[in-house]
Amino acid sequence: MASEDLLDKMKSGGSLSGKEQSQLVFFLSIPAIMAQVTSVIMQYTDASMAGSLGAGASASIGLVSSSTWLFGGVCGAVAAGFSIQAAHSIGGGRVQEARSIMRQSVITALITSLLLAAAGVLTGMHLPEWLGGAKEIQDNARNYFIIYVLSLPAIQLNRLAGGLLQCSGNMKVPGMLNILMCILDVVFNFLLIFPSRHIYLAGIKIIMPGAGLGVTGAALGTAFSQVCIAVLMMWFLCFKSGIFKIKRHESWKPRREYVLKAVKLALPIGWENLMMCGAMVVSTRIVAPLGSVPIAANSFAITAESLCYMPGYGIGEAAATLTGQSIGAGRKELARKFARMTVWFGIASMAATGAAMFFAAPAMMALLTPDRDIRSLGTMVLRIEAFAEPMYGASIVAAGAFRGAGDTLVPSMMNFGSIWFVRITLALVLTRHYGLKGAWIAMCIELCFRGIIFIVRLYKEKWMH
Repeated sequence: MASEDLLDKMKSGGSLSGKEQSQLVFFLSIPAIMAQVTSVIMQYTDASMAGSLGAGASASIGLVSSSTWLFGGVCGAVAAGFSIQAAHSIGGGRVQEARSIMRQSVITALITSLLLAAAGVLTGMHLPEWLGGAKEIQDNARNYFIIYVLSLPAIQLNRLAGGLLQCSGNMKVPGMLNILMCILDVVFNFLLIFPSRHIYLAGIKIIMPGAGLGVTGAALGTAFSQVCIAVLMMWFLCFKSGIFKIKRHESWKPRREYVLKAVKLALPIGWENLMMCGAMVVSTRIVAPLGSVPIAANSFAITAESLCYMPGYGIGEAAATLTGQSIGAGRKELARKFARMTVWFGIASMAATGAAMFFAAPAMMALLTPDRDIRSLGTMVLRIEAFAEPMYGASIVAAGAFRGAGDTLVPSMMNFGSIWFVRITLALVLTRHYGLKGAWIAMCIELCFRGIIFIVRLYKEKWMH
């Protein structure tokens, strides 16, 4: 309620003190951070449970993980194209318009996600071979990827409903449902990955049922949890949300202006995700010839590192909401203040998580795999990456603030240039001489460069126009 009161005060033109601005950032960031953390815990769950089956199972998931991010990123772009519009409408007090945008978004998202799923199935048949994976891990990698893309409609509805609720200032419901999704993922994985076995509870021998599907079970567990939460998220959006609740006699007929504007906003974001995840696929291709242990270590280290940058993504979502509603309310000076404040909060939070990761790297890797070689290599590259976290935080949060203001094209070009011309170029050179360590040194240098150029754009303020 405190965040809703402060948002109402902002939209009505009331003055917000520095303390109130900080409180609003805090109130909106914490649930968003929790939602992001739970999504990473799901990755941890899949990785650690499948990792207990051996390096081959870990490598099969790691081989296609960057490709799953590519498809998930397109879903995120579609959601952003509509949630940015909704934030501007809500900030300007045009609630009926925001509801109309929501209805258009549901139809568009379903069509887009079904097309993506079809494309993903066709791609997935030969993807492990294209990525250079060893023959012994190709079948598991193929199954994991195809099951993931078949769940894209549920993933898309989750992203869309969560984005719309967050842009209205409701961070609590998406956060709680994402926590529930994490719990469901653990339960489904526990039942689907491992075979039936005996366990002892308080000295009593119990038969624990299990499907014994291994890597395929990990993919199914994640897919089932996504479907369950998509149903709950859409139910709350359409029937319980104060702003987006469906009302009788309101038209669901597609409106050209909303769809075209969503395309205009989403295309740069989608293109950015395509290029960045494409670069991750190339990075995976660079690492793949190094063998199963480096592939698994690379995948596990990326999963472990993701816990550190989730605060940045949570604060970035808060920044998008605050700048979007400020711009919609015609308060550009307030948008400027929120953008700068959230970026420095992001830098501070990720400096802290980066320091924690440096010292906790061995324990983080131990949670994911019992293999000593994988743990040793993963720990080494995580400690390299720790030094890039503050500047990575700057780029994440600044991109969120720019997105909330409707500035999506230039940031997408900045991300594209940084990752393709800095990271990939350096990785091609350094991996030849230093193996997986060289790839992560390249990543560290690129993330620091990216953070610097985003801070420069933030203070030049062209994003506000």
